[in-house]
This record gives sequence, structure tokens and C-alpha cells, in this order.
Amino acid sequence: MAPITIGLIVGGAVVLVLIIVGLYNGLVGARNRFKNAYSQIDVQLKRRYDLIPNLVETAKGYLKHERETLEAVIAARNTAFTASQRAAAVPGDPEALRALQGAEAGLTGALGRLMVVSEQYPELKANQNMMQLAEELTSTENKISFARQAYNDAVMNYNTRRETFPAVLFSGSWGFKEAELWEIEKPSDREAPRVSFS
Repeated sequence: MAPITIGLIVGGAVVLVLIIVGLYNGLVGARNRFKNAYSQIDVQLKRRYDLIPNLVETAKGYLKHERETLEAVIAARNTAFTASQRAAAVPGDPEALRALQGAEAGLTGALGRLMVVSEQYPELKANQNMMQLAEELTSTENKISFARQAYNDAVMNYNTRRETFPAVLFSGSWGFKEAELWEIEKPSDREAPRVSFS
């Protein structure tokens, strides 16, 4: 074989290796970006989970006859918190994310019921601590929405990278599984709980 032919073969092999390394590193980067985006959701969910017991404690003194509602909120919060921990362990896992989405829908419904009930108690609506907690909860809900959007953008980027040629030839064998988007199945769950005491 001529030295030029050997040089072309070696050069071609080096280029192929560099392309494969670039593909792998690109997939790793995209996966890490969507995991980071999920961690931002997780931070905001934890903030909300921490606010809810304070909200319930504040309401408890006024809503003595609404024990069921208060217990439902705490139960929904605990279920969502557990589902959140499972989803945070493996961001993008379809089953864990669907379980979290279902638990979040339950929590949103329970919080909505608490807010409807609390509207019937003027003293509670006027309570400074309750108004501050409601404001923090509203702010957190907005942050969660933004974090979900950033997560979905990162997942879409990752899934597109792993499904485009030539990465699609290797991504499955390298363990890059499809990541799940954060989707809301029921139209009624698309709205954040309305928190207002004005």
C-alpha cells in the first residue's frame, strides 16, 4: 500500500473517531441540560411543598369545620412530594414523570378546593400571614411554569439530537433513552391553582 493510501485510511479513521466522540459528547451535554432543567422544577416544587404546611396551619384556626379539605391538601402534598423524589432520581423517566404529573394534578385540585373554601372566611382572607403565603405560592407557581417550559425545551433538544442522523445509529446502544416531556393531560390541570385573597 502506498503511503498516501495509508495516510487517507488513518485520516479517515481519525475523522470517524472524532465524529463519534462529538456525537457522544453532544448527547451527554444535551442529557445533562435537561437534567439540570428538571432540577430547577424540583427546586420550585420543593419550595411549594414547604409552603403548603404553613398555608394549612394558618388556615386551620379559621377552617375548623373544613378538616377534610385541610387533610386532603396535606395528603396530596405528601403524595406529590414522594412522586417528586422518585422523578428527581431519574429525570426524564416516562413512568416517574407521569406519576409526578398525576400527583401534581391531585395537589393542584386540593389546593384549588382549599382556596375556594377559604374564600368563604373573610377573617382568613384578611390574615396577613395567609396573604403573604398566598403571594409566595402564586410566585412559586409562576416559577414552576417557567421551569417546566425550560425543561421541555431541553428535553426536546435532547430527543431531537438522539433521533437525528447519525446519532440515531448509536444513541440506543450508548444508553441514551428518550426523555419524557412534562405534559398536562387534562385541560383542567393546565391552570395553576388560583391563589387570591383580595
